[in-house]
Amino acid sequence: MSATPDEDIDGFFTTARTTGREETVELTDESYRTFLPDLDDPKLAEVRGMTYEEFAQDRYQAPFLRDLLVHWDGFYREPFVGITSDGAVRQGLYALPGTAPADTGSEPAEAARRFLAMLTPGELDAVRHDIDAPQWRAWSNPEFMVYRVGLRMEVLSDDKTAAIHDVLRASLSADGYARVSGAMELNGYLGELAGLPTVMNRHSYWFSVYGDPSADTRGEPWGWQLFGHHVALHFVSVGGRHVIAPVFLGGEPALVDDEAGVHGPLFTTRERIALELAGSLTGVQRGRAVVFESVLDPAMPEGRLHPADERHVAGAFRDNRVIPYEGIPASELDTAQRDLLRRIAADCLDLLVEEQREFTLAEYDAHVDETWFSWYGATDGSQPFYFRVHSPVLIAEFDHHAGVWLTNRLPARFHVHTTLRHPNGNDYAKALIARWRERGE
Repeated sequence: MSATPDEDIDGFFTTARTTGREETVELTDESYRTFLPDLDDPKLAEVRGMTYEEFAQDRYQAPFLRDLLVHWDGFYREPFVGITSDGAVRQGLYALPGTAPADTGSEPAEAARRFLAMLTPGELDAVRHDIDAPQWRAWSNPEFMVYRVGLRMEVLSDDKTAAIHDVLRASLSADGYARVSGAMELNGYLGELAGLPTVMNRHSYWFSVYGDPSADTRGEPWGWQLFGHHVALHFVSVGGRHVIAPVFLGGEPALVDDEAGVHGPLFTTRERIALELAGSLTGVQRGRAVVFESVLDPAMPEGRLHPADERHVAGAFRDNRVIPYEGIPASELDTAQRDLLRRIAADCLDLLVEEQREFTLAEYDAHVDETWFSWYGATDGSQPFYFRVHSPVLIAEFDHHAGVWLTNRLPARFHVHTTLRHPNGNDYAKALIARWRERGE
């Protein structure tokens, strides 16, 4: 969440409306320490020691947030359609393996069953949902809750929390688990920097199980959800396929120094490949790919810069958003540039285990000529930037943000938000679940 206090919202938009490319802040990877909060600041002191529930109730009092919550609730209550480029869902983009496996031998399902076996009846009632339950779409990124779905990890016993990590570890690739657990650790580090460990910590997240993991041996759909500040992901297993989308991962700071002693950085590889691709563009290509010259370009239309999301468009509660293609199509890139674009997509899909990632990359490859790359800001890494990879089957964003708990009022490269979705109806694996049901298995 960006700029939650009302006065910070106003200051952010004053900056955004008047700041051009030449004035955009330039920051080194380590410079987040220049913007550490004053722990005696009354805005921090007055909430210090609050429980996560008390903090949420305090946040709800801000008029801006009350309006935003009503706005988000309207999106949440819409029937699911999926992100599209023009308002029309394209059919037939996602496929299951030729035959459903007789026995998937699913380690994720086994880990989920072990976790569920540890819970009390009341905990089971809170954590379990039908595979088609609307709560899939109740996730959010702010450090306060919008909706309370599932079990809060920080209030569970250590053995139950460890069992949730076992589910994550079994479901994700090794690199993917390291990235997700690293983001959770960084959230705890931010809580320490702000002196608010009861608000932001490594386990201030909600966890739910959807469907029946015991039915996984027959290929029936089931999944789990984890969400909270800077971490939101949705895992579904159906008919031999795994889908992890939507994904929201971020960090403030996402780049840390050795003194921090926590995981990081999270997104260096993706940032490096993206800058290599942006730097390789010819003048003509750059003219197509660069949509705005700065992440705070005054040329942005009204509404393009959002006080909560800044530039990213595929975040929480935007399951049905119409997002037109922009930038340059991959058909206008050379072979090396198209390879770099695919490497970005592969890094965005790194949460999936290798076999499942290859399934999903094959869908990306099938539509590479319909894939677009867009960029906001300088292409040489001298400024904060935003980029998007957008195809009929994948939309991935990377955005540098202003400070929320750190004090930088302009976007900085040490505060990162990333999103990943499967457009045309396959977020939460809904398109694949429909295909599985059509197959009658």
